[in-house]
Amino acid sequence: MKIAVIGATRGIGLEVVKQALEDDHDVTALVRDPDRMPVRHPRLHLVQGDARDPESVATAVQGQDVVCDCLGTKNVFARTMLFSTCAQNLARALRPEQLLIAVTGIGTGDSRGHGTFLYDHVVLPLVLGRIYADKERQERIIRDHIERWIIVRPGILTNGPRTGRYRALVDLHGVRGGRISRADVADFVLSQAKSPTFIGKTPLLIS
Repeated sequence: MKIAVIGATRGIGLEVVKQALEDDHDVTALVRDPDRMPVRHPRLHLVQGDARDPESVATAVQGQDVVCDCLGTKNVFARTMLFSTCAQNLARALRPEQLLIAVTGIGTGDSRGHGTFLYDHVVLPLVLGRIYADKERQERIIRDHIERWIIVRPGILTNGPRTGRYRALVDLHGVRGGRISRADVADFVLSQAKSPTFIGKTPLLIS
């Protein structure tokens, strides 16, 4: 397949790039600084640009079968529109047949209140509040304006190995907390790219 990755230089996005290349897919990565991409490969094409720029996003997704939005930010305390602006750009650029797989996180939509007590009552409101306010906007744009989508909501992220042992839950009754490695999130993203079974759904991923 042809897979585009936004947010490809670290975290889940970098794991998606690595695993997709291992699986013999052609990968296009939208990166602000190509020198920060730690992977080089004959099937990896780098598009220099910004996820907030409509032309950059349109160039990166053109001709792709699947687009993976794995954006993140280290600046957790500043107000951000990064996620929602990228979603708006994707809504303009994607064709109806293209599949968007967007990674948000536990605490958006109906996953709010299903973390640990510390996460729900301290980390989310006091540390991640501004980020998750924009992730909520991001999810609304995706739902309302993109034809084929899967929104992936990982639990608490770790740097553990790729195990392939995790749960993708859409019924969150009785679910509280849960961790998952970034490598396993990437594993799920690629499994859905190859054989999508959660189109129009928002699975919570936990080990």
